[in-house]
Amino acid sequence: MDESENQNEHKNEDENTSSRGYNDSDYNRKQEQLDQYREHNTGPGEKMTDDAGFKISNDRWSLKAGRRGPLLFQDSHFYRKQSRFSRERIPEKVVHARGFGVYGDFETYKSMKHVTRAHFLQEAGRKTPVFTRFSNFIGSSGSKDTAVDIRGFATKFYTQDGNYDNLALQFPVFILADAMKFMDVTHAAKPNPKTHIPQATVAHDSFWDYVVSNPESAHMVMWLMSMRGRPRSWRMMAGWPINTFRFINDHGKSTFVRFKWIPKLGVHSLLLDEANIIGGVDPDFHRRDIIEAIEKGAYPEYELGVQLIDEEDEHKYDFDVLDDTKLWPEEVIPVETIGKLTLNRLVDNFFAEEEQSSFDPASLVPGINFTNDPVLQGRAFAYRDTDYHRLGTGNINEIPVNKPISETNYNNRDGFSKYRIDVDSVDYHKNTLAGNTPAETPPEEGGYAHYPQQVDGHVTRDRPSESFYDHFSQARLFWNSLSIVEKQDLTDTFNYHLGYVKSKPIRQLNVEMWANVDYEMACTIADNIGVERPKGTNVQVSKSSPAISQANTPHYAATQKVGVLIDNGFNGEEVRNTLDYLHQCGVFIEIVSEKLGTVTGSDGTKVDVHETFKTTYPVLYDSLYVVGGRPDNEAKFTQSMLEFVNEAYKRYKPIGVATTGDNFIHSSQANNLAGVVFTANNPNFGDDFVKAIAKQRFWNRT
Repeated sequence: MDESENQNEHKNEDENTSSRGYNDSDYNRKQEQLDQYREHNTGPGEKMTDDAGFKISNDRWSLKAGRRGPLLFQDSHFYRKQSRFSRERIPEKVVHARGFGVYGDFETYKSMKHVTRAHFLQEAGRKTPVFTRFSNFIGSSGSKDTAVDIRGFATKFYTQDGNYDNLALQFPVFILADAMKFMDVTHAAKPNPKTHIPQATVAHDSFWDYVVSNPESAHMVMWLMSMRGRPRSWRMMAGWPINTFRFINDHGKSTFVRFKWIPKLGVHSLLLDEANIIGGVDPDFHRRDIIEAIEKGAYPEYELGVQLIDEEDEHKYDFDVLDDTKLWPEEVIPVETIGKLTLNRLVDNFFAEEEQSSFDPASLVPGINFTNDPVLQGRAFAYRDTDYHRLGTGNINEIPVNKPISETNYNNRDGFSKYRIDVDSVDYHKNTLAGNTPAETPPEEGGYAHYPQQVDGHVTRDRPSESFYDHFSQARLFWNSLSIVEKQDLTDTFNYHLGYVKSKPIRQLNVEMWANVDYEMACTIADNIGVERPKGTNVQVSKSSPAISQANTPHYAATQKVGVLIDNGFNGEEVRNTLDYLHQCGVFIEIVSEKLGTVTGSDGTKVDVHETFKTTYPVLYDSLYVVGGRPDNEAKFTQSMLEFVNEAYKRYKPIGVATTGDNFIHSSQANNLAGVVFTANNPNFGDDFVKAIAKQRFWNRT
C-alpha cells in the first residue's frame, strides 16, 4: 500500500468515526477516546520498567563505587528517576490554582435552533460529553476549599463541531469592567508580595484598598461578602459565565445571550465561622463532598439557563448589556432552562486530567459568538496565552483531557509534548501538492465565522457607555433583595474582613463607599471596625430581585450529611428504622462514636462506626441524630456529645433526638428548641426529622 492509499484509509476511518459521533446515543464517546491513554502499572505479573521499556532489577539502592563509596554518574536509572521526579510539577495557575474536575454529560431539553446553530443545542434529548472543573480564585493549589472567594465553574463540551468551553463563576457579575485591570485586582487579592501572607483570603489591606480605589468592584464584592461566597458544596452552587455572548442562527440573526447554571439541589451556604473552621479541619471539604456524592450515585445535576436579548433591544435597559459588573435581572429578562448537566464520573488521574485541563472562553463553536464585552475581549486572549506558558507547549489540545472528539486537521507542527504523529509531507496553506488540503469549510457547511457586526468610531480608551460609571445601583438592588438573615450575615462578613485591615484610613474609606449601598449597613460596619460613621447615604434605588435571595432556593433532605452520635445499648429497632428511612430519603449518614468498629444495640443490632469524636468535627455535618447509649467512659462520652450538640444548635442546624438521647438536650427559658425533633411520643419522627433536615437552618432558634 503506498502512502496516499494509507492516508486515505486513515481518513476514511476518521470520517466514519466522525459520522458515528453524530449519533445521539453515542454520548460517551469521550470516555472511549480516553481509553487508549489509560494504563495500569500494577497487578499480577506486572514488572517494573524504565520509561524506555527495559526491566528494572533494583529500584531501592543507588549505584556506588564500593559499598560505602560515592554515587556513580553512570547510574542512569537513578538519574532518570530523580530528574523525572524533579519535573513532576508544572507551574500552578496564577488564579484558580486549586481545582477539581469530573466528567459527565449534558442533555438538551429542547431545540434552540431558532436562535443558534450550535449543534449540541439543535435537538431535544441530544447528549454531549463534558468535563467540568471547580476552582477557587485566590489561593494556591494547597489552600483550603472553603475560603471566602470567587469560584470557577468551567465546563468543556466535547461537541461534534469541536470543543466549547463555558467558563462560569458563582456570581453573575465580575469585579471589573475592563480586562485591563485583571492583573491589578489579582495582585491586590493575592498574598502580600513581601510576606506572602495571608493565603486564600481577602481579609487584608491590599484588597480593600483596591476596592475603594476601584468602586466598579462594589457590586461583585457585595456578592462575595454574602452567603454566596461560602457555598456548602459545589453541588449547591450556581454558576454564571459573566460575559455577554451572541447566539447566531442559520439565518445569521444575532441574539445577545448570558448563561446560568442552576443546581438542582438549590443554592446553600456555610456560615462564616463554619467555613473558617472547616478550612482548618478539612481543607478538602468540597472535593471530598463531590467525590462522596458521585461514588454513592447521587450525581450532581445543574440545569443550564439562558437569558436572551434581541439585538435591536441592546439599549433598552437601564444597564449596558456589555457591562460585566451588572447582572441581567431575572424578573426583567427571564431565565429559560434549555438542558441539564449531570456529573457522574471521577477522573482516573488528577494530574493528567484535572491539572492539565485547559479552558478558554475563546473556544466557541458555530452558533456561539463574541460580543464587544470589554472583559470578554481581554479574556479571549489571556486564557490560551497563559496555558501556553503553564503547560509549556502549544499542543494543549493534544493532551487527552483537552482533545476534541471531532476530527482535527491542521498545519501546526512540532513543539514540546507533541503526541500526534503527523505523516503528511505537506504542512502549509495554500498548496497544490495535497490538493489544497486541509481545506477551509464555508460557514454554510459548518465553518466557524465571526458575526459581521458593524464597527465604527474613533480609537479610544473610553468606556462603552455612561452606565458603566453607575457603580452602586445594582449593588443596592442586591442589598434590597436579601432576607433579614442574609443582610445580617453580609454585614457580619464585612465586619470580619475589614476588621483585619490595619490601615484606619482604608477602613474609613470603605465605610464611606459602602454607605452608597446602604447607610445603616455602613454605620453598623463603622461601629464595629473603629471608624467614624459615613457622611453620605445610599443611592435611591428601591428595586429588588427575588431570584437573588437564597431564601427562595429549593430545599431537599437528599445528600444532606447527618452525623449519628451513638454508642452501645441504643434502642435497636428505633435506630434501625430511622437509619433505613434516612437512606430511603437519600440522606448521607456517618456514624460517630468513641471508638471505631461496631456498636451494638439492646436487641443485638450492630452498626458500623465510620468516625470517632477525635477524627471528626461538628461543623462537618448538616444535621445530627443524637442517639447516645451506654459507653464505657460515660463522662468522656457525655462531654463529646454535648460539644457536638451545642455546636450544631448554635449554628441553627436540625437535630433529631432518639429516646436514649433525651438527656443531651433540654428545653429551658433560654432556648426554644426550634428544629429539634424528639422521637419520644412522636409516631411521625422519621417524617418530621427529614423535613427538618431539608429546611437546613432554623433561623428563629433561640
